[in-house]
Amino acid sequence: MGQTAQHTGLAFLLLALMLLTGCATRSGGSSSERDGPERNPPPHLGSVPDAVPRLDPVRVGGPNKPYEVLGERYEPLKGDVAYAEKGLASWYGKKFHGRPTASGEVYNMYAMTAAHATLPIPSYARVRNPSNGREVIVRINDRGPFHKGRIIDLSYTAALRLDVLHGVTSVEVRRITHAEIRAGNWVKPAGEPVPVFVPDAPPGGPLRETTSPAMAAGDGVYWLQFGTFARLDGAEGLRQRVAEADLSLLPLLTIVREAGRHHLRAGPFPSLDEARATAARLRNAGGIDASLVEKR
Repeated sequence: MGQTAQHTGLAFLLLALMLLTGCATRSGGSSSERDGPERNPPPHLGSVPDAVPRLDPVRVGGPNKPYEVLGERYEPLKGDVAYAEKGLASWYGKKFHGRPTASGEVYNMYAMTAAHATLPIPSYARVRNPSNGREVIVRINDRGPFHKGRIIDLSYTAALRLDVLHGVTSVEVRRITHAEIRAGNWVKPAGEPVPVFVPDAPPGGPLRETTSPAMAAGDGVYWLQFGTFARLDGAEGLRQRVAEADLSLLPLLTIVREAGRHHLRAGPFPSLDEARATAARLRNAGGIDASLVEKR
């Protein structure tokens, strides 16, 4: 099993070298030359649910033994320890689809899984893309990536849901411990807005914003809404503009799909005054208008 883990790690190193830009763009060559998506991925992958954390036993040895890749030694974590890290995420696809992972499970690029160099196998982690606020929960069942600065290799579907298919992207990774699973602390509070990524957005142009820019103070949670679009790329373009105008808003920006439309929002803000102050700052400094949205 030690050799299996090492060979798997070398395979992921090869993948990382081929994806120096983090791009899985299709090339004219054969699938043996470059990894990437399949020609016709299943529909509705953006709606694939997160992995559901459970109390899986962590084996001693096997994929959890110390191992070495290209002269660097890796020590998988032992025990039910917390783990959090910021770094770069990449993804892997059809080249490894159907092949064994370090855990012995068959890799399914359409499942919510990931490879990590030191997290226990199996375990679960919450991965967040701070540039858009999207989060996923993945099952760690493989080893990798072995490229400087990269901390996780996502499955195709996990990368799609986080919107990192276009390239290597900064993410935040936090392990969900057995203690949290027992207590149910990993479950998001009911009613919390969930960012949804829809890769096949319906055709159309930008839609006029109809939300009132002024609201009376209430007991709700306040968001700024910058625009509503029929196409996802319209919302993505505006997100980039807002982020460039105020980098501090990056962790708060998210795209939410409601009634077939894509809404770019920032929040939540703890008070109406803070939301209004942020809107005024964006309008004065960057010429960006925003409407207030109250979610009770």
